[in-house]
Amino acid sequence: MKNTMRYIFNPLIVTIALLFLSSCSRNPVTGKKELNFMSESQEIAMGEQSDPDVVAQFGLFEDETLQNFIDKEGQKMVKISHRPDLDFEFKILNSPVVNAFALPGGYVYFTRGILAHFSNEAEFAGVLGHEIGHVTARHGAEQYTNQILSQVGLMVGLVVSPTVRQFANEISQGVQLMMLSNSRSNESQSDKLGVEYSTKIGYDANQMANFFRTIGRIGARAGANEIPDFLSTHPNPADRFSKVHELAEKWQQKLQLPEYKINRDSYLEMIDGIIYGEDPREGYTDNNVFYHPELRFSFPYPSGWQLVNTPQQVQMAPKDQNAMMVFSLAPAKSLREAADGFVQQFKLTVSETNSKTVNGYPSYQMVADQVNEQDPSQSVRLLTYFYQDKSNNVIYQMLGVAPRQEFNSLSNYFMFTMDNFKTLRDPARINVQPDHIRIVSVPASMTLAQALRRYNMPADRFDELAILNSMELSDKLNANEKIKVISKGKSGRP
Repeated sequence: MKNTMRYIFNPLIVTIALLFLSSCSRNPVTGKKELNFMSESQEIAMGEQSDPDVVAQFGLFEDETLQNFIDKEGQKMVKISHRPDLDFEFKILNSPVVNAFALPGGYVYFTRGILAHFSNEAEFAGVLGHEIGHVTARHGAEQYTNQILSQVGLMVGLVVSPTVRQFANEISQGVQLMMLSNSRSNESQSDKLGVEYSTKIGYDANQMANFFRTIGRIGARAGANEIPDFLSTHPNPADRFSKVHELAEKWQQKLQLPEYKINRDSYLEMIDGIIYGEDPREGYTDNNVFYHPELRFSFPYPSGWQLVNTPQQVQMAPKDQNAMMVFSLAPAKSLREAADGFVQQFKLTVSETNSKTVNGYPSYQMVADQVNEQDPSQSVRLLTYFYQDKSNNVIYQMLGVAPRQEFNSLSNYFMFTMDNFKTLRDPARINVQPDHIRIVSVPASMTLAQALRRYNMPADRFDELAILNSMELSDKLNANEKIKVISKGKSGRP
C-alpha cells in the first residue's frame, strides 16, 4: 500500500496568508518591516474621528500664549521626527489631571494639570517628544494589529460586562478615551524618541527624567490606590529615570550643540495665572452635595458614592459599581419630547410615569426596563427624572440604573438625589473662584519652606507645593529665584 499525501485547499487559510503578506509595512522609526493592518490613512481617520469626542469630554483650555508655544515647539519637533509629513495637532484640555496622551494620526493632548506641573520648557519638550514618538512609531496602529491577530481563526463567545457598567457605557456621551495602555517596550521606545527629538530642537533632555520623578512623587503622595493618570497610561519601569539620563548624555555628546536649553523663567512666566486644580465654577462637591455655580443648581448624592464631573455629564456610583446615577442635558425642547426620545434611543419598556413639580421645576418621571433578551438576568431598571429649567430654556435629565432584581433596594438612593434637585441661590456657593498659579520671586536666599511661609501658603499644602515646584522643602533658593505659589481670585490672563 502506497503512502499518499493529500493537499487540502482551504480558502480561509489562503485569504489570511494573503492578508498577512499584504499587510507588512516599514516602521518609520526602526526601518524594519512589520505586520500592520492599519494604513496611514486609517490612522489619520481614527484620530479625526476620536478628536471631537476627546474635546467634548474634557473641553479645551483657551490660553493663547500657551497654545502658541505648544504649536510652535510641536511643529518644530515634527519636522525633525521620523514622520515630518504627517499633520499634527496639539491641544490643551481643560482638565486638572496630570496627563498627556496621543491618538493615531497626529493628535497630541496636554492637560492644564500637567502644564501646571512642568517647571521649565525642557520638561515639557521631553514629554512632547515622548507623545510624538508614540505617533511616529505607530504604537496605536500596532495595538490595533495585535487586536486583529488575537481574533484571526478564533471564534469566542461574548464576555458580558456587569449589567450596570454595560448600560453606563451606552449612556456615556463622552469618548472611551484611547489613552493607550502601551507595552513597556513601546514606552521605552517613546522615551528614547522623546530624548532624541527634544535634544535635536535644542532642549536638555535630562529634565525629562526629572519630570518623571515629579510624577512619581505625585503618585506617592496620592497613595498606592490612586495612581496619577499619566502613570496609569504610561507604565513606569524602575530604571526609567536613570535610563533617560543616560540617553540624554549620549545624544548631547553626539550632537555637540553649543548649549541645551532649560528655560525655567520663561516657562514659569507663561503659566503665571493659569487655573490650578478643579475649577469650581464648572461644578464642585462639598459634604455630599454637588453645586454648579454657572448653571445655578445643586443636588445631594448618597454618602460613600463616588462622583465624576465632566463638561458633558455628572456620574455617581457606589464603590461596588452595581448602580449608577447620571445627570446631563437632554437634547429636547419639552419634557415629553425628552422622555420619548430617551425611551426610543435605549429601547426601553416603560412601566410607570408621573408628572410633578420638584422644587419649582416642572418634571416628568418614569420607571422603565431595558430587557436583555439573550440573558434576562442581565436586564436593568431605570428611574429617570426630566426637569425643565425655564430660566435657561433647557431640559435636564437625571437617571438611576441598577440590575432589575436589585432596583427596589436602590430606588430610595435615586429618589433622595432626584427629589432634592433645586436652584442654587446662595451667593457664597455661586461666587466661588478656582485656585490659580502665581509666580513670585523670592527677595533673598532662603529655603523653599521659608518662602512658602513668607507668601502665606497653608502649611497643609507645603508638600503639594514642593512637588508643584519640583523641589524639596529644604532646597535652597537664591535671591530673585522664581517659584510657584497658589492664590484665589481671577487670573488676570488674557
